[in-house]
Amino acid sequence: MQTIVIGHRNPDMDSICSAIAYAELKQKLGTPNVIAGRAGNTNERIDFVLQKFGVPAPEFISDVAPRVADVMETQVISVPHHSSIDHAMNSIEMKRMRGLPVVDSENRCLGLLSGWKVSQYLFPQREDTDSWREIFGSLGDIVGAFEGQFLAGEPDEQQNKVVFMVAAMSRASFGQRLQRHQSDRVIVFVGDREEIQADAISAKVLAIVITGGLGVSAKIRSAAKEAGVRLLSSRYDTATTVLSARGATKIDSMIDHQFTSFMPETPLKSARHIVSGSSEYIFPVLDDDKRLVGILSKSHFIRPIPRQLILVDHNELSQAVKGAGEVQIVEVLDHHRLASFSTDIPILFWNNPVGSTSTLVALSYKQHSVPIEPATAGLLMAGLISDTLNLTSPTATPIDANILQELSKIAGVEPAKLAEGIFAVGSPLLTLAPGEVILADCKDYQEEGFKFSVSQIEELGYSHFYVKEKELLEALDGYRAKESSYFAALLVTDVNTQNSLLLISAPAEFLETMTYPRLSPYLFELHSVVSRKKQLVPYLLDCLHKINATVS
Repeated sequence: MQTIVIGHRNPDMDSICSAIAYAELKQKLGTPNVIAGRAGNTNERIDFVLQKFGVPAPEFISDVAPRVADVMETQVISVPHHSSIDHAMNSIEMKRMRGLPVVDSENRCLGLLSGWKVSQYLFPQREDTDSWREIFGSLGDIVGAFEGQFLAGEPDEQQNKVVFMVAAMSRASFGQRLQRHQSDRVIVFVGDREEIQADAISAKVLAIVITGGLGVSAKIRSAAKEAGVRLLSSRYDTATTVLSARGATKIDSMIDHQFTSFMPETPLKSARHIVSGSSEYIFPVLDDDKRLVGILSKSHFIRPIPRQLILVDHNELSQAVKGAGEVQIVEVLDHHRLASFSTDIPILFWNNPVGSTSTLVALSYKQHSVPIEPATAGLLMAGLISDTLNLTSPTATPIDANILQELSKIAGVEPAKLAEGIFAVGSPLLTLAPGEVILADCKDYQEEGFKFSVSQIEELGYSHFYVKEKELLEALDGYRAKESSYFAALLVTDVNTQNSLLLISAPAEFLETMTYPRLSPYLFELHSVVSRKKQLVPYLLDCLHKINATVS
């Protein structure tokens, strides 16, 4: 089982740093196979912090939804397309499956062989008795099927249509029946009846099988060699020998070339929908080159998914990595508002209204008495500083201030200098395209039937914003249309003045509910507003309540 500690989509500093630090804590506490993940790209400020403390970025994970690869059987037993029925049935019995995939020499799947089709061959309809006696195979395969030995003549690997004849009759009746067939295509199964053996040699049949492990006279051996008739011995009785010999037939004609297959990356939800309406018994899993890499049966869908999530810095599935709602969530560490969130099992859910999730992670280390490494302390400082604007945000609490001082001593870094370094790194408005600015730290919400998004960036002044205002509004329009949202907003916070501008793409009815100073049709001035979660989102929700009240 893999445990992924991961923050929200379009991750910010706190989301990345808390994921790394909490994954490290879980590893130290003995949780196996824990990794930190990120559900989006890092930005220049995050990269600056990671580089400063010598920590690699978490693994990028775009989708955690269950895939066919999560539950498929990888230890696949298949049968080569040139196999005999005997070999195929042994493989089917070994795996205890209703059938198996058939592959070529390069492991490409050619089709399926079902036990039902094999049984049809081995036990045909009574009115089709001729098929009981005829098989298509080589003499070498036939002898191998009943573990026989050559007493005279050599094996022949040439595939031919042959007729089995059991000499359980009088000499006269045997002669009459033999005349109905082309003798050099007949294999006679007989015990120690020497006169029948001699007549078969005289007729120059393809081979004679002496059953029951019975001896053969020197006279018969010599006659067989002289006539070019192969003489074989089987230790089994006649009935067992014939039944085994029929297993030498090649499976080529029994392969079902029409079958349903999946790729390892196929979403399990899609595969389940297809399989539920199918009568097929197994489903090959193929790579891009059609090579067999796994097998899927209906029973595999009840297997547990081999990964689970720990969510940090969010608790809303609308903000979580894609597919989060389809896997087990075992923990949540967050400091935002509670959304509609439910799980099938009890979980650890810690939501505390402090300034950052990095603060909660630092507290978790203290609770478990686990020392924090200097580099990890530096990351947690960066997450805390970024989310609280170095404790100047109204979201900052005394707990954050105390934790920041403790982390500073461990990391050997002054908070003010680290904050200066973070906010001095390139402006998002200068380094990113308008569409990338919107997605850099974007959170999606759903409330009272409305879907909306709020993005936020921090700048040292607004000079770069005004240059790109038109392009940014177009980007908001595009994102709003793509997500079918009621509105899409961008909060631009000036770290120096602790004020913000709000650019918003929204219907006129919503814009009219806003009471902040309006600088232009879609731009508002938000004095002393720097927190998205504590100041802006509650205000926007209140505006939505007004819209709902008007409609009702």
